[in-house]
This record gives sequence, structure tokens and C-alpha cells, in this order.
Amino acid sequence: MNKLIQQTKSIITVCIAVFLLSTLLLAQESSEDSWNKAQAEMKAMFGSVPVMFTKLPMHVRASAWEWFKSMSSPDAAIPPKYGELISLGVAAQIPCEYCVYAHTTMAKMHGATDAEIYEAVQKAADVRHWSTILNGNHVSFESFKSNWDDILAFIKASGK
Repeated sequence: MNKLIQQTKSIITVCIAVFLLSTLLLAQESSEDSWNKAQAEMKAMFGSVPVMFTKLPMHVRASAWEWFKSMSSPDAAIPPKYGELISLGVAAQIPCEYCVYAHTTMAKMHGATDAEIYEAVQKAADVRHWSTILNGNHVSFESFKSNWDDILAFIKASGK
């Protein structure tokens, strides 16, 4: 009886292992199929596949493309030009030369002027500057909030 139970356990273990391995192989094929579809969409939209997608693990590529598209949706609350200017400011602070180039050229394509680009980068620098002052001098966040809320209340009350 013990031998029969051992054999049954062994058969069940082998079946589970075969099932798991086949599921992983099917998922890999599915990732490749999804990636092929994503590449076709990229080529239709951009004329080629942006290199950054090819540097991701295969199982992530198609979902990264879906996320990328969703961030560029016409339903976005922030218009494309302003989204690119925000992205440029962040890219300048990281700093990332790839991102600075991409977001500068894309902002211009969406109608941003040189003056708007300069100002977006300046605003990013201003945020970094004041963050350095506040953090470097250990200003308490609670005291900052209280001070800032007082400033906002004054501005609102004075109608400025």
C-alpha cells in the first residue's frame, strides 16, 4: 500500500511539474507574440522601434509599450506640450541626456518655443535650488507647511 501511495505522489508531482513548465513555455510564446504586435504598432506610429524597448526583458516589453501609449493618450488631462515640458524639467534634474534630448525635441514638435523650454528648465532648477536650501538646513516639514499655508491665506485674502 505504501508503494502505491509513493507512486501516486510521484505521478502527481511529475504532472504538476509538466503543467508548470508547459505554462511557462506558453507564457513565453505569448510574450513574444505580444511583443511582435507591439513592434508592429511602434513601426506604424514611429517608423521604427524605439531602442529603449529592446533593452527590456522580453516579458516586460509589450506591457511597457501599453504603459507608454497610455501616458501619451489624447484623454490625458495635461496637453502634450506641457507634459513634455514637465518631463524635460525632470530629465534635466536626473540628469539624463537621452531624456533631455527626447523631451526637448518632442516639446518643440508639440509647439513649445525656445522660451518655454528655457523656462521649464529654469523652473526645474528653482525647485532643486529651494529643495537644497530647505533640506540642507533641516527645516521641519511641519513648520514649512504652516508658513506656506499662512502665505497662501494672505495671498487669497489680499486678492493678489
